[in-house]
Amino acid sequence: MTWTRRGPAALGGFVALLVLSGCGIRATTVPVDVGAAPSRVSCDTPAQPAGASGVQGFRATVELVCGSQLVGVERVVPVPEKRSGREPVALVAQALLEVLEKRPAGEERDAGFTSVVPDGLSVAPARQGDPAGTLRLSRKPEDLEPVALAQVVCTLAASDAVSAGPGPVVLGGPDADPPRAWECTEAVRSRPESVPTLGELVRPSASPSGSPSGSAGSAGS
Repeated sequence: MTWTRRGPAALGGFVALLVLSGCGIRATTVPVDVGAAPSRVSCDTPAQPAGASGVQGFRATVELVCGSQLVGVERVVPVPEKRSGREPVALVAQALLEVLEKRPAGEERDAGFTSVVPDGLSVAPARQGDPAGTLRLSRKPEDLEPVALAQVVCTLAASDAVSAGPGPVVLGGPDADPPRAWECTEAVRSRPESVPTLGELVRPSASPSGSPSGSAGSAGS
């Protein structure tokens, strides 16, 4: 038959085109010699979250990486233990981070899911003067890999217990630098590796004297 004479390079390019199209990445019509055909990933989540049986907790959507994009996956998040000096919002955020740090296994791994959020990332109490709802991470957000930062931002933004509604998440690091507003958009979810490295600086809405001060500064200030 005619197609058998095109050779292995053309066949590899055709298979790669099918795989990229199936994962939601814009395909190219230009034949590309990519060598051996890559593994096909479905990005289909199992009917039940892995390891959910017998776990007491709340349901939440966490953002995992699959096919170079973020895909929301339902999880049963263990109820966080009450800790002295930790606000409920910070406790929930910590529980979500701990779920993100666990690498998918079983059916999810086979379907192409992974997570790049580093182990040991934690949430610290907001500093005095931080805007309401600020979450302080144990690492500066802009020091995280862009994909990991996108996972964290989009997961926290989707949580009703953490975010008051649609809009940016205010994150800071362990130092005294002002926190920044990070927003989860469709552009971030489709290209998490290109998430902006800096969000807007967020400052308290009023100075100690009661006079207004800027709520946000330039990212470059």
